[in-house]
Amino acid sequence: MKMRSSPHSVATAGCGTRSRLGCVVIGLACWLVPDVARADGLDSGDTAWMLTSTALVLFMTIPGLSLFYGGLVRSKNVLSVLMQCFALTAMMTLIWILWGYSLAFDTTGMEAHVVNLHSFVGGLDKALLRGVGIDSLTGTVPETVFVTFQMTFAIITPALIAGAFAERMKFSAMMLFMSLWTTIVYAPICHMAWSGDGAFFWDKGVLDFAGGTVVHVNAGIAALVTAVLL
Repeated sequence: MKMRSSPHSVATAGCGTRSRLGCVVIGLACWLVPDVARADGLDSGDTAWMLTSTALVLFMTIPGLSLFYGGLVRSKNVLSVLMQCFALTAMMTLIWILWGYSLAFDTTGMEAHVVNLHSFVGGLDKALLRGVGIDSLTGTVPETVFVTFQMTFAIITPALIAGAFAERMKFSAMMLFMSLWTTIVYAPICHMAWSGDGAFFWDKGVLDFAGGTVVHVNAGIAALVTAVLL
C-alpha cells in the first residue's frame, strides 16, 4: 500500500534541501575569503570591486578580444584566431601560477632607491604561489584576489599581440613565443612598475594606474616588432 506524502512533508524536505545548499554556499564563501577576525585591514568593498574588475578584464579577452580579432580576419581563419585567444588564456593562467606571479611580484631583496637585480625582476620565492594563503593580504584585499586580478592582465597582454600576426604564425610557434615573451618581457616590466618600493620604475616615480606601460606600451612594441619581422 503506497503512502502519499503530505504537502507539509514535501515543503519541509524542500526547505531542508535549500538549507543544505545555503550552507554549502556559505561554506565556500568562508573558505575563499579570509576570516575578517584574522585579517586585519581587509576591506570588503575593495575586495568586491577587485572581484568585479577581475571578471571585467577577463571578459575583455574572452570573448571580447577573441571576437574582435575574429571579425578582422578572413572567414577561414576565424576559428584559428578564437582558438589562439582561448589557448593563451589557459596557458597564461598556468604560467602565472607556476612562476609568472613570483617573477612579477616577489619583493625579496628589494630596498627603496637601491638598484640591484631584484629591482628589475622578482625571484622564485612565490613560485607555485608559495606563501599565498587565504589569510594573506595585499593592501586591503586578499592576496588570492590580487593574484587573480593580475593574472587577467597577464592574459590579455599577450592576446593583444596576437592580432599583429594573425594568419601569419603557426599555432605552436605562437604558444612558444608567448610563453617566452611573458617570462622574459612582461614579468620584468610588471615587476619594475607595480611591485612597490625598490622596483626600478616605481623608484623613478613612474605611475601606471591602468596598465598604460605594463600592458599597452609593452604589447604595442612587441606587436610592432613581430608585424615588421613577419
